[in-house]
Amino acid sequence: MAKPREPAHDEPAQPRNIQRADTAPSTGFVLVVDGRLKTKYDDHGAANKAAEDLLSRFPKLQVQIYEAATKSRTLVQSAPGPS
Repeated sequence: MAKPREPAHDEPAQPRNIQRADTAPSTGFVLVVDGRLKTKYDDHGAANKAAEDLLSRFPKLQVQIYEAATKSRTLVQSAPGPS
């Protein structure tokens, strides 16, 4: 089994930016897909566009936008397709 590569002494250690998926953020907007927190966005417009894009590809998903400031969720409905 291969060992993980250790950084050389002259390389700075890369900071780890780990965000827990089981805790709600304190700022911004997060997509909630089938009850699970997913991607974080800085503004509502970007989160809404991502939700609509996701629903256009996978219409059976339940997608909500969680707003951290008010601690509320808004359900995003898929646009009705051509019949």
